[in-house]
Amino acid sequence: MKSVIDRYNKSKIEQQQLMNPASEVKFWQREAAVLRQELHALQENHRQMMGEQLNGLSVNELNSLENQLEISLRGIRMKKEQMLTQEIQELSQKRNLIRQENLDLSRKVQWIHQENVELYKKAYTANTNGFIHHELAVADDESHTQIRLQLSQPEHSDYETPPRANE
Repeated sequence: MKSVIDRYNKSKIEQQQLMNPASEVKFWQREAAVLRQELHALQENHRQMMGEQLNGLSVNELNSLENQLEISLRGIRMKKEQMLTQEIQELSQKRNLIRQENLDLSRKVQWIHQENVELYKKAYTANTNGFIHHELAVADDESHTQIRLQLSQPEHSDYETPPRANE
């Protein structure tokens, strides 16, 4: 309770001093000095964390610094592991999608191949009135179109076959 009252009184005095321009300059000079000291302490702490200027530290201070670094490393490793796990999950999902696409495409190719084999079988077995019926399947995703080609048997021609050399 006493510290709260002391802080109140101190802030009240500082406010009164801010009303006076000379005391305001002194206030800001003190603030600047405090901030310079904090900056200096932070820079020294940073150098020590980087492994520089460790000569003046005691064994306890070195142990404390080592503990701080180990805690920081644990946090970094946990973050790294979390990021790698997330990336692995994303890549696994992509792999599963690609596998499914591959299966779908494989089934589609197999279906088209089977359909073409059946059409070729029909084409070679159907032979009526001297015509050979050939069917060619053109398939796409939306519709199936069949084109029928009819080839006739060669007829006798008016030309003679050339005599063979051994006759």
